[in-house]
Amino acid sequence: MTTPLEVTPASAAASPEALMAGLGQIQGRSPGQIAWMRLKRDKVAIAGGVLVTFLVFVAVFAKWPFGGIIGLLGHPPNEPHVELIDPVFSKPKGAWGGISKDFLLGVEPVNGRDIFSRIVAGSQISLLVAFLATLLSVTIGTAMGVIAGFFGGKVDTLISRVMDIFLAFPVLLFAIAIVGVIPDRADLGPIVLRDNNLRLAVLVFIIGFFSWPYIGRIIRGQTLSLREREFVDAARSLGATNRWIITRELMPSLIAPILVYSTLLIPTNILFEAALSYLGVGVSEPQASWGGMLTRAVEFYQTAPLFMIVPGMAIFITVMSFNLFGDGLRDALDPRGR
Repeated sequence: MTTPLEVTPASAAASPEALMAGLGQIQGRSPGQIAWMRLKRDKVAIAGGVLVTFLVFVAVFAKWPFGGIIGLLGHPPNEPHVELIDPVFSKPKGAWGGISKDFLLGVEPVNGRDIFSRIVAGSQISLLVAFLATLLSVTIGTAMGVIAGFFGGKVDTLISRVMDIFLAFPVLLFAIAIVGVIPDRADLGPIVLRDNNLRLAVLVFIIGFFSWPYIGRIIRGQTLSLREREFVDAARSLGATNRWIITRELMPSLIAPILVYSTLLIPTNILFEAALSYLGVGVSEPQASWGGMLTRAVEFYQTAPLFMIVPGMAIFITVMSFNLFGDGLRDALDPRGR
């Protein structure tokens, strides 16, 4: 019996090609493959990613096609069912908020609207605002962070001071003031926005535009480190322009922090939109939103506690799923991680 490291007369006489053929073909792994291997070992992150995928699926197919999830498992979100409401106490008839095979999560007090359908419809609003606002802030933050970190000097000083101003700005008060006084209609050339569509556009702009300095600072710090690396000096020595270095050399190395911070910024934006809807300056009735449902539930938390628990748990599960997946993705993409 010989060990793989033991040299025998047969192995000493064999050619190197024969020895390598016995070992099989050596394959290298790309950084993406290494990150995927690390991520697969993190069961908590995988569970968070599965929940995130499920929530996105629910939001996309809530009403499409052929009635979507609401048409299959629920009732129209704005359809009242007053026959299911106790006329004396204005609460749902039956135990557990009126839960039945037709109303999976019960009905709302007073009007009897299906809570399940409104939760599903509200997921569209929360995820749409969160994703679009994150896309806007990541785009602006990445551009400004790369410019500040790469060029340095006065450009870096100017952009850094602008970041400080945005970070010190009372975004919540500004959002309440702006959303509360927007008109019912806005004509933007060929695009006409009305009512909740206009409110959603304003919410996306406010949340995304005022949160870009957070990712801008991260990208600036990464760019300051990368611009001193050998591959950047090699590109300069070959006559590469600044645009080439930024787009072809720096940006591929910045993909990982951008992805990680995006997954951590989405739950923050979900909470921000829910807070605005809770304060009454988000989307207005009858459009369903998780924050708006919590606002209505405050009046009935003693007589119909399930009306408050369901949207609260929807927000909690969504935010927790994104955070768990973001933490796992950060560990998987860390080049210094084991």
